[in-house]
Amino acid sequence: MTSTSVPVVLPRRTVVGYALGSVGTGGFGTLPGLVLAYYLTDTLGVAAGLASLVVTVPKIWDVVIDPLIGARSDVSAARHGSRRRFLLAGALCLPLLFAALFATPRALSGPAAAAWVVVAFVAAATAFSVFQVPYIALPAEIAPDYDSRTRLLAPRIAVLAVAILAFGAGGPLVRDAAGGGRAGYAVMGLVGGLVIGLGMLAAWWGAPRRAGIAVAAAAPPVAPRPERRGDALRLGVATLRELPAFRRLLSTFVLQALATGAMLAGAQYVATYALGSEGAVTFLFAALVAPALLVMPLATRLSRRIGKRRALAGATTLFAVAALSLLPMRWAPGGWVYVSVALAGLAYAGMQLYPLAMLPDVASVDARERGVDRAGVLSGVWTAGETAGLALGPTLVLGMLAVTGFVSRTGDAVVDQPASALTGIVVAFSVLPAALAFLSLLPLARYPLSEAVVDASVIPSKETRS
Repeated sequence: MTSTSVPVVLPRRTVVGYALGSVGTGGFGTLPGLVLAYYLTDTLGVAAGLASLVVTVPKIWDVVIDPLIGARSDVSAARHGSRRRFLLAGALCLPLLFAALFATPRALSGPAAAAWVVVAFVAAATAFSVFQVPYIALPAEIAPDYDSRTRLLAPRIAVLAVAILAFGAGGPLVRDAAGGGRAGYAVMGLVGGLVIGLGMLAAWWGAPRRAGIAVAAAAPPVAPRPERRGDALRLGVATLRELPAFRRLLSTFVLQALATGAMLAGAQYVATYALGSEGAVTFLFAALVAPALLVMPLATRLSRRIGKRRALAGATTLFAVAALSLLPMRWAPGGWVYVSVALAGLAYAGMQLYPLAMLPDVASVDARERGVDRAGVLSGVWTAGETAGLALGPTLVLGMLAVTGFVSRTGDAVVDQPASALTGIVVAFSVLPAALAFLSLLPLARYPLSEAVVDASVIPSKETRS
């Protein structure tokens, strides 16, 4: 399938500002996913089983709060013509809360330290959702067609790759340069929070003052108006029930978020216990993320040539195969590991770009057919699914470590792990993400929206969409 439509030119300020917002999303998604589990078990002395609950509880909260934020942002967009006030509120609140997440008082350890972290994480996750939910909804409003959404998202994913690389590699470096331990994590959290806030402010700066969802309809769609939190949840559930395309795309993305979340959480354990160096996590991150910068232009052209769904299926398959190839690391660790991780990184770029470019397609078709702007509700449910997946990935890793006998520590000395735990670490980094990625291909195979359907000037039949 080759697109022949005339390219739509988007304002440079909008493209740049939207792309820079990924500094915030990349930072918040990367650092907790990479080091929080390790911080709990190997600095605060929290048992692996309890640590898994700590990283899970805030994401359960996200499932509740994100649809409400999305619905409220729809109302704000309908009333004021913009979602900018939500972007600004999240940008101003998050830095301090993020710093608190890694600033556990020295007097606290074990369960008491876990309580501090879970409260700080819930507060930070709420502030992040206030920004992230409307941020995800913006492409449906500022990019008017199938191809322009991919072009808008491509720079964002490139910046996201840089942000993930910078936070994933730089975060541990800042921690170690500050002396490691609790003090090192506190400095890392403060620096990371400030940089995340600056990225969010850039998205607020670049967001259009007035934006309307781009749909072919006789009148602009209106936003549903929830009166209570339960109404917002009801609206979110309704989108899953009424939109098969959204349900299948979200299922695909959540499974892939689980896969990448598991790989992120397992990286520090692999570096320490399989490769023999805590610092090796920097090189693992570079191998996973840096290839995205090289392939993004190719990924955009591939989408235009064969369509987003087929391009996503190819990227997912490559990721799964590359992850599975890491299993022999248990018996023969070495430099070859970085090659397999780099192949997974090539695929990771597509697994980020294509779903985010497909979501506004779903929103625009929904608004065109129903006359209701639910982009915020859709992005709220999407964000809840994404954050839950990225958080439950570490939960799966910690659960695997718990059942394979992993030994937590509070000091600097690396603890000798039983053979079963070493096997669990490698399986969590390879077989687990590969299995989740392969599983995500099942709902993706039934995703129905092609370019012809998305950009049609007439409403397609139900048979076309089901």
